[in-house]
Amino acid sequence: MNELLHLLKTNARLTNAQLADMLGKTEEEISAEIQKLESKGVIRGYTAIINEELTKSTEVEALIELRVTPKKDCGFDDIAKTIMMYDEVESVCLMSGMYDLALTVKGESLKDVAMFVSQRLSAMEGVLATATHFVLKRYKEKGIFIEDDEFDERSLVW
Repeated sequence: MNELLHLLKTNARLTNAQLADMLGKTEEEISAEIQKLESKGVIRGYTAIINEELTKSTEVEALIELRVTPKKDCGFDDIAKTIMMYDEVESVCLMSGMYDLALTVKGESLKDVAMFVSQRLSAMEGVLATATHFVLKRYKEKGIFIEDDEFDERSLVW
């Protein structure tokens, strides 16, 4: 199962036939395994990695750190679940360090994201502080280089 998950993380577009060849199984076994992983909730979805600079999208993305007061008996879960429900929020993670939660938020403009932070997040009960970092350019995502520039390993400093 771990090998199958690794292959799907690397390239979710591999066919069941290709996966079967790589793992020494039949297509039917692979199909059944994927179906089982989906029904158990292990596989939650499939996505594409997009070079946004090549699209006409004007959407902006921000990484937002939140320091919050955990609630008795549920810790950070309740506030995280509340934040997850907003359409602007792409991801929510519990973190170690100075901030408790890290969010990825998308909006139509810098102002939209700023208004979301000031009017919704900062106003929430239990939110002590926020720090907003706007994404200016994406170089690599989920192990994939975003731009097509040739990579020269000689420039790496070890």
